[in-house]
Amino acid sequence: MYSMTNATAVPVAGPSPEAASSAAASPVADADERTRDRVLAAVLEHGPVSAAELGDMLGFTPAAVRRHLDHLSRAGVIEVKRVAKPGAGAGRPARRYVLSSQGQSSLGNDYLGIAALALQQLQKVAGPDAVRAFAEERFADMERRYAPEIEQAGPDIRDRAAALAAALTRDNFVASAASIEAKAPLPAALSSVQLCQGHCPIQQLAARFPVFCDVETEVFSRLVGVDVRRLSTLARGGHVCTTHIPTGRLSAKPATAPEAAPASLDEVNNHQ
Repeated sequence: MYSMTNATAVPVAGPSPEAASSAAASPVADADERTRDRVLAAVLEHGPVSAAELGDMLGFTPAAVRRHLDHLSRAGVIEVKRVAKPGAGAGRPARRYVLSSQGQSSLGNDYLGIAALALQQLQKVAGPDAVRAFAEERFADMERRYAPEIEQAGPDIRDRAAALAAALTRDNFVASAASIEAKAPLPAALSSVQLCQGHCPIQQLAARFPVFCDVETEVFSRLVGVDVRRLSTLARGGHVCTTHIPTGRLSAKPATAPEAAPASLDEVNNHQ
């Protein structure tokens, strides 16, 4: 852009063609980024999930969904799992999308490396029982906070599992509870709820110290009032943490408040 002064061309500051092009493209880039965030959040919550299912959930065309999935795959935050469809015979497994380990780590674990080193030193000095005591103390707070609202859900195990999933989601575990009804000729006693957690804030820590997963499972069992079983964990390579909750007995034992944890780890060491 120029201004004429005394018949001389004087440059006047203004956007270059490149800057103008970038400014015009910026709203499109921002919209793409927001859309990718929605796709990533849906994969986190519902994975393993297909491109078609994501399109139905988010209201996108198949081409649009695949474009964003390809971008997220190239960035390394999601990956494809081949999952056989139930009752589909020997056909080719379907492509399903889940968060990758890189995607899980990007969701907030800034201090896990330091925590892992501290626990490693604790285990070296005081033994594995001290690490377990630390894990129990950490999850005791979760149990105390969750117990009242799960009790409020009533004695039905399915309702309690749903309340547990809601509480976990509030704490960034991205949880869901799906009822699986046993159909004849299977006995009704085999009915269950699958509690899934799409994100684990301490995944890398639990990978090095599996006792965190064990203690969390024990807490779930006490909260819902039946014995539960862990089918998979993110820490051990699963694409979600899955807990099997049997519902054949539809009434739960009342949850009991956890015993107070030792005031400090010194008490644990002295006890040992």
